[in-house]
Amino acid sequence: MTALFLGAGVTAMLAPASARAQVFAFTKEELTEFTAKNPFDRFPDGRPKIPDALIERARGLSMEEILGIERQEYRNQYTDGWQVLHPGKKLVGRAFTVQFMPSRPDLDSVAQAKAKARGIDRLGNQAVIDMLQPGDVIVVDMFGKKEQGTLVGDNLFYYIMKATKGAGMVVDGAVRDLEGISNMDMPAYFRHAHPSAIGNMVLAGWNIPVRIGATTVLPGDLVVGDREGVYFIPPALLEGILNRADETHIHDEWTRMKFDEGKYKSSEIYGSPRDPELKKQYQEYLKKRLAEIRKK
Repeated sequence: MTALFLGAGVTAMLAPASARAQVFAFTKEELTEFTAKNPFDRFPDGRPKIPDALIERARGLSMEEILGIERQEYRNQYTDGWQVLHPGKKLVGRAFTVQFMPSRPDLDSVAQAKAKARGIDRLGNQAVIDMLQPGDVIVVDMFGKKEQGTLVGDNLFYYIMKATKGAGMVVDGAVRDLEGISNMDMPAYFRHAHPSAIGNMVLAGWNIPVRIGATTVLPGDLVVGDREGVYFIPPALLEGILNRADETHIHDEWTRMKFDEGKYKSSEIYGSPRDPELKKQYQEYLKKRLAEIRKK
């Protein structure tokens, strides 16, 4: 039955396992299979658990520093064009994916019955919101819906903020009570704001691959958002991105320090020093600063 809610491409891949699959969500085994390159621990449901220390390091990443993942053939991980609730507040956390689909009576009735059989009395937005943990960013495919595509208003926004410790949300759809949520200290990215309540949709799945804009998001991806847009980083790539970013930050630090001396033209320093002695100074500075940073 899982295949009913995952689309034709995933259906073909899951066909041998469909008889044992949970309705609406990947089993632990399926989630482990689809995130096999994850180098970290996992949550009990199989979702990759990027360490908190790496999440904190990722708060210093820029979109340009993450862009290098495209060289590793991950070309569909960035999306922009959002309304951003707090443009100056970085969004960083582990993806908890959710998918809604347009309501259809025959689908809705089966989905509701299956949900009740699993102990879920009401199949809707609160069913998945109540699953969130600290550090989770709820990433919701609502197919860009505006009217009745409102995942939360101010009360449920507040609950998500408390449950996730303020990690954040990405909603390819809408929110309501924008005035009410605007003073709450949690980053949020959404397509629209609309006063209507959520409706005319069915909760189709969670902890499954979802499409957000032109990206593909897997459960446990690291979500990083700033004023420009949002990146979804596969866990296996994270440490490499962070290590390269450390070097970029040190390079920028050293470059500006040299500019402040007032002795050099920009072309003599940036992007790489021309003078062999300056290059040597930079390499020594880089080695010292990397040791300091990675010792913390």
